[in-house]
Amino acid sequence: METPARTRLASPLCIALDTSDLDRARALVHEVGDAAGMVKVGMEFFYAHGAAGYGAIAAEGLPVFLDLKLHDIPNTVHAAFASLMRLEPIPAIVDVHATGGSAMMQAASRAVRGRCKVIAVTVLTSLSDEDLADTGFDPATPPGELPVTLARLAQGCGLDGVVCAPVDLPAIRAACGPDFLTVVPGLRPPDSGAGDQKRIATPAEAFAAGADILVIGRPITAAPDPAEAAREILASLKAQP
Repeated sequence: METPARTRLASPLCIALDTSDLDRARALVHEVGDAAGMVKVGMEFFYAHGAAGYGAIAAEGLPVFLDLKLHDIPNTVHAAFASLMRLEPIPAIVDVHATGGSAMMQAASRAVRGRCKVIAVTVLTSLSDEDLADTGFDPATPPGELPVTLARLAQGCGLDGVVCAPVDLPAIRAACGPDFLTVVPGLRPPDSGAGDQKRIATPAEAFAAGADILVIGRPITAAPDPAEAAREILASLKAQP
């Protein structure tokens, strides 16, 4: 296993702390230990605990992916990012929705001024092609074309990378090149249920396809032994040719 140099992480695993319980979140960081290279703080936790809770997790020493999926008018997103840049320490990564458009993504990038990585969510891993058609996207669009279009748009706006489903990863990597950061959720080990995810792969499959950061929640955080679950996933990556 070789972690891509551009991530500068000791491990490609990003543990999703999808809980509103501060003590549980901190305990998970301790339990998983050096098997993780990053932790993800999402809406559930951040809305419950705000800057103070974020600071408590960041103080544990791992880089933080602040997964707030901002999506609003450009002025509001610019102001929101300016506020997030006052967090201590500044998050390693913050994300927006690519469907917010070019002006919004450019506003986020201007507010950050290179102090953290800004990435864009392409298509949520919980959405099938039928779900996308229900929300108004053209059902005649070939499968996989929308994520690539959004990734190219984000790259053209100067963003550092995208959050993408594992099934979209090869096409995005081909379209955007080897230096475009790919953060991949929707990962389930072979013995794990899909839950509410629809477009999934195993961590080993995603890593082999070029994923830089593997975002994994319940298969690790809900395991009887989160540290052992994380180590088993790392071992599956090392077993790749």
